[in-house]
Amino acid sequence: MKIFVQIASYRDPELVPTIKSLLENSKNPENLKICIHNQFSDNDVFSKDLQEFRSDERFIIIDTPYLQSKGACWARNTIQQHYNGEEYTLQLDSHHRFVKDWDKECIDLIQELQEDGYKKPLLTGYIPSYDPKDDPGKRVQEPWRMSFDRFIPEGAVFFLPETIPQWEQLLKPVTSRFYSAHFCFTLGSFAIEVQHDPEFYFHGEEISIAVRAYTHGYDLFHPHKIIAWHEYTREGRTKQWDDDKQWVSKNDFCHLKNRKLFSMDGLTYKEEEFGIYGFGKERTLRDYEKYAGLSFSKRAVQKETLDKHYPPNTLIENENDWENSFSRVFKHYIDVHKSQLSETDYEFVVVAFHNDNGDTLSRKDADVNEINSWFETKGEFVNILREFITVEQPTNWVVWGYSKSKGWCDKIEGKLN
Repeated sequence: MKIFVQIASYRDPELVPTIKSLLENSKNPENLKICIHNQFSDNDVFSKDLQEFRSDERFIIIDTPYLQSKGACWARNTIQQHYNGEEYTLQLDSHHRFVKDWDKECIDLIQELQEDGYKKPLLTGYIPSYDPKDDPGKRVQEPWRMSFDRFIPEGAVFFLPETIPQWEQLLKPVTSRFYSAHFCFTLGSFAIEVQHDPEFYFHGEEISIAVRAYTHGYDLFHPHKIIAWHEYTREGRTKQWDDDKQWVSKNDFCHLKNRKLFSMDGLTYKEEEFGIYGFGKERTLRDYEKYAGLSFSKRAVQKETLDKHYPPNTLIENENDWENSFSRVFKHYIDVHKSQLSETDYEFVVVAFHNDNGDTLSRKDADVNEINSWFETKGEFVNILREFITVEQPTNWVVWGYSKSKGWCDKIEGKLN
């Protein structure tokens, strides 16, 4: 039951504490094969801290001077070339802490999921946080999951962490739509089948791996219990993009390649262009979209996903019905004559959109700062911009102020074309 541990590290003072926590809390540390890509600078006072592990036969240490680094995905890819048939693999960042017997916990969960019929289960997620300045005092004691946040303008999907609801009552991991590169435990074959594309830089890494893993037959889960903690702030650590003057162009290329992978914005996925860094054969991109409730070509999301229901999403057999089931970004300027907003002491102004039944589809109140900005512009009209994701097209809007002197003011309403 050997575990191939993958740790990409960039000038990180937390690397050695991470290794020590990994080893000290392992039930079977003799079964670990730990490969570290150490992107280092001699100017860092901690750069020689790895010395104690260099004679340990469990370790493979790849040393790269920091100015030769090509980014996180490239570093992860070089590690994966050292996989040597271990039964399991654990991919991490270099700033973690671990629970007691984390290795046994992970193997047990994988084997239980296999007994439930999942051939290739994968544990992943934005795991709870710790603070190196106050550890273990500030370790969050609740397991987290990943929820949909948004499609960014460049096309990648962003996620948010949150506590797994009612996790205390759960007996098994929960299904996941998404993948986290800072925590992944699964079968060792993953290090061969779903390698990181070294041409990817940073953004787009996690959604591309999620979909590629799913198409290779892996089923994604969030652990329902704490396995480890991750440090999110990067406070006091130099990032690769701090040192790399070419990082913007590398990241732009990564975004372009990510859009090609998902056939976004009129681009087309070509298997020969991606090779081993493309999709698997066990499932299709459309299979993932139906499972996760996303449409990459539309940059759209289903309500089940927005409402944070666990996947798989409700299966819609009819392709046209499926195409029409997605929320879309609705963006609208409301023009209101300044004379209709005549009070000088507004506490807030309701800005809401409704359907024909009067149901509120979106409400985002304007605070004092936004209200003041309306009247700093020239012209007779206030332009109120709102943008939100919705399945249903709004039919009317409401602007309704509340002032200190009058309370609720006159309601201003309008119809949408």
